Amino acid sequence: LPLRLQQTPTPIAQSRTYRASMPEIVSLCKGPKQAYEAFADKGAELSRKPIPKIFHQAVLAGVYKGFGGMLCLTVAGGIAHASKDNPTLQNFVFAALLPVNLFLTLSTGGVLFTGASAIVPAAVYEKKAHWSSIPKIIAISWVGNLVGAVILALSVHYCDMNIGGTAELAKEITYNKCSKDFVITFIKGVGCNWLVCMAVFLCGQAQDMAGKMV
Repeated sequence: LPLRLQQTPTPIAQSRTYRASMPEIVSLCKGPKQAYEAFADKGAELSRKPIPKIFHQAVLAGVYKGFGGMLCLTVAGGIAHASKDNPTLQNFVFAALLPVNLFLTLSTGGVLFTGASAIVPAAVYEKKAHWSSIPKIIAISWVGNLVGAVILALSVHYCDMNIGGTAELAKEITYNKCSKDFVITFIKGVGCNWLVCMAVFLCGQAQDMAGKMV
């Protein structure tokens, strides 16, 4: 009887078998390319939504921004005496708490004017949305954010929450913003919006809740 010789697997076959047995590695963070594509897709999705839904999401985002702002004013304003000799302490506490409002907005699907001014143009640039979506979304989000912020401000005033160090810090910030030259304020606004859009981009890169919080 003829003998059956057992074939030895080739190195290529062994390599394929080894790769097939390995568990799939899933990254907790998207690369820049994948994050940008998701960025543009989000802008295209927003452009297709009806105006009432966009406005509703923008109003909620305005309220969330107010929540975060009130948190910053309350905590940072409460340490005014402790930071009298070191103003950096109050600024640090305010800056550390400010991202709370952005996290609330991004986690719940709110529409911010700042983020919309980046994701919608990205969708238009990638030919996933019509150029007319840019002024439409920006206008709706701006008005909706303003309405939501005003609603929260009126509620805070009605409940007598804007008092003491909170009120003093709010007045100081308002005076500093309104007393600057228009060009300086505009340039600072561009820089601020740039950083917010970077935060939105980085939040889109993260694939888990902990990453988005960081």
